[in-house]
Amino acid sequence: MRLMGVGRRYGAGGPWVLRDIDFEVPAGTLLRIEGANGSGKSTLLRLLAGIDAPSAGRIVDRPRTAYVPERFPAALPFTALGWLTHMGRIHGLGRAAAAAAGRDWLERFGAGGHARTPLAELSKGTSQKVAVAQGLLGAPGLLVLDEAWTGLDRASRALLDDAVRDRVAAGASVVFVDHDPRRLAGAAGAGYRVEAGRLTRVPVPADAPAGPRVRIEAQAPPGGAHLPPDLPGDPHRESLPGAVRLTVAAAHSDALLRSLLTARPPWHIRAVTALDPRTPGEDPRP
Repeated sequence: MRLMGVGRRYGAGGPWVLRDIDFEVPAGTLLRIEGANGSGKSTLLRLLAGIDAPSAGRIVDRPRTAYVPERFPAALPFTALGWLTHMGRIHGLGRAAAAAAGRDWLERFGAGGHARTPLAELSKGTSQKVAVAQGLLGAPGLLVLDEAWTGLDRASRALLDDAVRDRVAAGASVVFVDHDPRRLAGAAGAGYRVEAGRLTRVPVPADAPAGPRVRIEAQAPPGGAHLPPDLPGDPHRESLPGAVRLTVAAAHSDALLRSLLTARPPWHIRAVTALDPRTPGEDPRP
């Protein structure tokens, strides 16, 4: 998905919240968005999700998208399961499949006992579990999370972390904002900051505990070629004669391989090696 010269303001004469945003969201990537309160982070996420339309520029190639806001609009005439079934149908699932997926996610988040509870009667935490479940049940190609962890208990936050990693590994894109600077540290492929209406790339925090890594050796196409831009996982790069060695977190290895193999022209994969961070002499975070 690409944003080309995108701007957003509220009202014909209102100030520009965002201006001249050129931004690409590659498949199979996890992108973190940061910025001060009121900087336009939520506006950007709503544009990505298709909730709002740009005032200038255009957005192209948006995949099927799910959006999870910080505050779930609980005043809706549905039960928890009824809402998830309804949203599952919107995502293209049949009624039975949507209901089954809704029940499954409610159980995973420990909210199965609230399946028949009206949304307006749910606690903040349980409402947020329902909001997150609707974002996950249709396996979207783009998942947009605007402080979706807010209000969740510790186990549910960890479950959402794992679900995000699973979506990225499956080739989907996830864009998120969260107040915790360590959220998904080491997993995000790139970070961006919204400031003064502009979007700039910033470093993402490294993972605290060293996790499993994968080393990929890829041979350049005949005649040579540049690596695809914004490789998933922001891998460490080492140049080899006619090739490159990339080291990346294991969670991003499938997406990185897919990016290399589907490049035009494609790269030839010579070797894929799993690195154990406990192995002496291996630097798990080059």
